[in-house]
Amino acid sequence: MHSHSLDSWRHEHLFLGADHARNERRTRWVVVLTAAMMVAEIAGGLAFGSMALLADGLHMATHAGALGVAALAYRYARRHARDPRFAFGTGKLGDLAGFASALVLAVVSVGIGWESVVRLLNPVAIAYDEAIVIAVVGLAVNIASAWLLRDDDHHGHHHHGHDHAHDHGHAHDHGHHAHGRDNNLRAAYLHVLADAVTSVGAILGLLAGRFYGWAWMDALMGIVGGIMIARWSWGLLRDSGAVLLDAVPDPDLAEAIRGRLETDGDRIADLHLWRVGPGHAAAIVSVVSDRPLPPAQYKARLGGLSGLSHVTVEVNPCDHGHARAA
Repeated sequence: MHSHSLDSWRHEHLFLGADHARNERRTRWVVVLTAAMMVAEIAGGLAFGSMALLADGLHMATHAGALGVAALAYRYARRHARDPRFAFGTGKLGDLAGFASALVLAVVSVGIGWESVVRLLNPVAIAYDEAIVIAVVGLAVNIASAWLLRDDDHHGHHHHGHDHAHDHGHAHDHGHHAHGRDNNLRAAYLHVLADAVTSVGAILGLLAGRFYGWAWMDALMGIVGGIMIARWSWGLLRDSGAVLLDAVPDPDLAEAIRGRLETDGDRIADLHLWRVGPGHAAAIVSVVSDRPLPPAQYKARLGGLSGLSHVTVEVNPCDHGHARAA
């Protein structure tokens, strides 16, 4: 076989999300905003003698670090998207970064809860007026960051991806893919949201302490915020972990594949379906048939399935009608 004819059957394993470039750009801006606010809060805490501001600035440093990881993950995935060392591309790198960020969120939630309990038992003096001003500025930065990281594409992007089938045959197809959840962007958004929650809690607690003398409100709001962040962390850990472990991303898609291939007595002996990037799923299918067709024909039956970007079909002949009787 000539090399030029072989090249015509090859294709890229480019499984980045449809909004990868936009999400990378916006995440970088949020890193800058968060880092600037972190410096302001730490400086304000030191200048005004506010442990609350200093603690918030230091905990914001963890968010700035996690957001930096998210930005680096976007960059690395883009720069190495065509690196042959990655068998199915770099589309899952965002899920790895999201899982790491979820662990950071879990640590942050525990830290906030612990510090809040300590402050509830041992109240500290707070420079209310200065702390309130910086907390309000921090909330404004969080709102701006959340706006930058918003996922406003509810209807999804559609783009083309290459599929193929194997077993003495090779076929290409172009399919439409629904916009998949980007766990890296979700992680960055949750870090910003966690900051916003702590800022709102700080403002409410500081106002209550400033005008009503309820110093305990600041600590109580911290405990509530820590519980909320812990719940977000668990959801992100669960979803990104499932992707990293190659869990079936969409049971409906798996059923659709079975429905299209298990016809005329043909049966699926083995089906592997997993996510290779936001909006991209890969499938390896083993078909058993007493009247086998070329792999390309089985592959053609799967054309148009949303989100199915990479398909490998193996056909096993059954000469005694076992597949039809199954």
